[in-house]
Amino acid sequence: MVRRARRINRELGEVYYYAHPELDFENPFELLVATVLSAQTTDLRVNQTTPALFAAYPTPEDLAAADPARLEEIIRPTGFFRSKAKALLGLSAALRDRFGGEVPGRLEDLVSLPGVGRKTAHVVLGNAFGRPGITVDTHFQRLVRRWRWTEQKDPDKIEAEVAEIFPKKDWTMLSHRVIFHGRRICHSRKPACGACPIAPLCPSYGEGETDPEKARALLKYEMGGKPGQRLKPPADYPGRAAAPLDAA
Repeated sequence: MVRRARRINRELGEVYYYAHPELDFENPFELLVATVLSAQTTDLRVNQTTPALFAAYPTPEDLAAADPARLEEIIRPTGFFRSKAKALLGLSAALRDRFGGEVPGRLEDLVSLPGVGRKTAHVVLGNAFGRPGITVDTHFQRLVRRWRWTEQKDPDKIEAEVAEIFPKKDWTMLSHRVIFHGRRICHSRKPACGACPIAPLCPSYGEGETDPEKARALLKYEMGGKPGQRLKPPADYPGRAAAPLDAA
């Protein structure tokens, strides 16, 4: 299982050589806020919403002092806007009052912030601070169980078991590759098995569409010839940038 898992990671690395965080951000604070907003919605919708948010509130101090009603209206497109606004106000005040207006670079400090759990903390640590972490989102959970890397359902236990399979230095990029694959090919309800580059390694091959033509029609984002989730993708991204909210 370990040998197969590591081979899957290597092959996904060749397919998704451009794997990256799919949230637009320019600093740790923006990534933290965007990750909190990404709960129960798509990264695309977050990326379409955050330009107006960061224009209005570029720093933790600004966001902590925001009028709740105005903040809710700005982030409304991401859903659950009342609870998310409360979390953003709380974490921004905590950054202002406890961390000098800076996002901390330690797991224990990040998870002490309102609305920030281990998943969000690992996204920030791995992508803003270069500190390895495994991001156990819904895609990651689904795929690692399909691949028989774990039978756990609790995110913390999944994180611990997968961490035993891979060197620590691989954790952040492993997370990106698995999540990319889950969003583009290995979907929840109908995986595109017939278009999957790691089909020979997958113990769950056949759960989805195996006909190559039908499977290719299921591919999403750049794999399906459509725009990605970022309005400002990295330079090596092979697909098209997404459209702003008012153009969507």
